[in-house]
Amino acid sequence: MLKSFRQRRLRRVRSQARTPTSCEKKESDSQGKFEHTFTRKQNHWTLGDSELEDSDMPAVAQILEGMRDTDNSLINRKLPRELLLKIFSFLDIVTLCRCAQVSKSWNQLALDGSNWQSVDLFSFQTDVESKVIENLSKRCGGFLKKLSLKGCMNIDDRTLQIFSQHCQNLSKLVLDKCTQISDKTLLSLSENCPLLKALHTSSCLHVSDAGLKFLGERCHKLEVLDIAWCDEVTDDGVGHIAKNCPNLKELILVGVTEISDATLEALSQHCRGLRVLNVQKCSAITDDGIHLICQGCRELVSVNLSDIPNLRDYSLRSLSQHCTKLQTLQVAHCSQLSDDGFVTLAQKCEDLRRMDLEDCILVSNITLRTLARHCPHLSELTLSHCELITDDGIRELGLGDCATENLRIIELDNCPLITDLSLDNLVTCQNLERIELYDCQLITRGGIKRLKNNLKNVDVKIYFTPPTPVSVPDADPVVEVQPEWPGNCCCCRVS
Repeated sequence: MLKSFRQRRLRRVRSQARTPTSCEKKESDSQGKFEHTFTRKQNHWTLGDSELEDSDMPAVAQILEGMRDTDNSLINRKLPRELLLKIFSFLDIVTLCRCAQVSKSWNQLALDGSNWQSVDLFSFQTDVESKVIENLSKRCGGFLKKLSLKGCMNIDDRTLQIFSQHCQNLSKLVLDKCTQISDKTLLSLSENCPLLKALHTSSCLHVSDAGLKFLGERCHKLEVLDIAWCDEVTDDGVGHIAKNCPNLKELILVGVTEISDATLEALSQHCRGLRVLNVQKCSAITDDGIHLICQGCRELVSVNLSDIPNLRDYSLRSLSQHCTKLQTLQVAHCSQLSDDGFVTLAQKCEDLRRMDLEDCILVSNITLRTLARHCPHLSELTLSHCELITDDGIRELGLGDCATENLRIIELDNCPLITDLSLDNLVTCQNLERIELYDCQLITRGGIKRLKNNLKNVDVKIYFTPPTPVSVPDADPVVEVQPEWPGNCCCCRVS
């Protein structure tokens, strides 16, 4: 009886293996359960509640193998490999690594070099070792075009030398805060990666003029260069880049204090297609240098001149005369710029979208009136510490073309003359997302509530420095008069 039962059970299992079911999903779901219940006891095998002899094992092994590869074989039958690779190309790094552990076929698909054309390891910066980058370069080879190693401080020159030898089609490399790299890395890139178009080495303190010269000699297609806070770079190195990389479109020089007007002159002569320039904290730059680059680089759309205190309105007039396509201007802490320069700029550069005028203490309502009338695309405006701004200026801004559609962010920190009337005048800004009112002591809770009643999605950030407690004389103990508003931390939001 037991033997006949075994035979019937085995015939049923074989029949299921030969005849496809109408619902392949159920077959796939049963695979895990089948494998978990299949165990060996001495010379017999247990399948569910029944037992099988060794002589029956070839057929069972065939069934197991087929069920183990059911998902993969089904996908491979339905979809060509090219389409599967396309699907895998949309997955992030973590998902690809997980898929690689599913099966052999998925491992091949997930680790195919075409899926690793752009890799960002910033989220794993503390874990990335040199060996990881070396293996990645060997697997991806010529497929890899973009790699971000931002913050990966374990990466050194030797690792990037091996990497550049295997990934010679690299077009973008981000090495921000990779503090171990030096000019040797730039030499390796120049020798092996002639297609390089974007290089970011911000805060790589060992990069100097020598490395930039290596880069300029062979990487003539360079379009984006970020060497912010590279203290050893001077006019000589940047000038070499300008002369040999005429396609340069974006140059970030934040905190490179040795840069002067000579760099701007070289850029104006050789990089006429430059669109983005950031020379924040380059305090040696003067109005004459700004005038030179404005004359030569008329395609500029974004300029950051913040923290260059000696600039005057002459720089703004040069921008307005030659760079009419300007969209972003950042001049924070340029305290000598006045309404005269900003009025001229706003009248000529009507496509302005973002302006940072923090601590431009000579700016008044006149600038706001001109921006409201001539810059309909304005979306972000910073007026922090502009102490001459009043409710009248904000009213002009609220009546401008930019208010109804485009204005999203306005920062009014430490504008002591701003009152609730300004908030009432901003209710026309239907797309306003954020307003900052830190230390605007004339703003009240009622004004903020009225604003939020009209603009449901606006994020109001406010902070008040508690005034010094006032001691009431002839009182014992001392009675402290509490401020109307309790002091809040800078991250508090008024709801």
